[in-house]
Amino acid sequence: MRVLLNHRHSLVEMRTRVKNGLQALALSRNLSQGRKLWTQAGQEALQALLLGKAPARRRQDLLRLLAQLNGWIGELDEQLAREAERCPEARRLQTHPGVGPLTALATVVVLGPAQRFANGRKVASYIGMIPSEYSSGGRQHFGHLTKQGNRPLRFLLIEAAQSACRCDPELKQDYKRLAFRHGWAKARVAVARKLAIRLFILLRDQIDYAEFVRRGSPAGRPGPRVVQP
Repeated sequence: MRVLLNHRHSLVEMRTRVKNGLQALALSRNLSQGRKLWTQAGQEALQALLLGKAPARRRQDLLRLLAQLNGWIGELDEQLAREAERCPEARRLQTHPGVGPLTALATVVVLGPAQRFANGRKVASYIGMIPSEYSSGGRQHFGHLTKQGNRPLRFLLIEAAQSACRCDPELKQDYKRLAFRHGWAKARVAVARKLAIRLFILLRDQIDYAEFVRRGSPAGRPGPRVVQP
């Protein structure tokens, strides 16, 4: 499963480069569509552009490559979704809003037994979702993510975080607060890190999202909230 997840991530990166190439081609002819370029109307507008022989060949090859990559990624998505359905831990993680079969399966495969991690911070460090630290003169400075962990899982968690913060009130509030202070990019990563810790807790305690919320509410068990690393 790890090999298939890494292979899918490589194909997604290839597809992104292909899309960037098509976007650049469209922009060179003053066709600014953004994400709408991948709709049927956007594709028709792209095909209708009057291009020279060489740019037309580039457009043709990139569109054919995009279709091929979409097909391969779709096949892998179906295969990995079937594997996630057969995995009890992955099904448990999918009870969390925004977490689909790919994110759930990748979390289970990459983390392995949750008991081997002492706490949520260890999980974030293992995945590579903690900021690098530079210390000088007794002062700490935090930079970009260390990115020493599993790259496909980080990518999936960041994608899942965007959906999760629309459905989970606490994550939504955190995202708005962090986006106001630090910008949406850092806020999205921070929410993804918090989501990773939540998924770790679900695996470690063998609970679903409903039980996780109950424990964190005033009606739940006393003590500090379990969502904190």
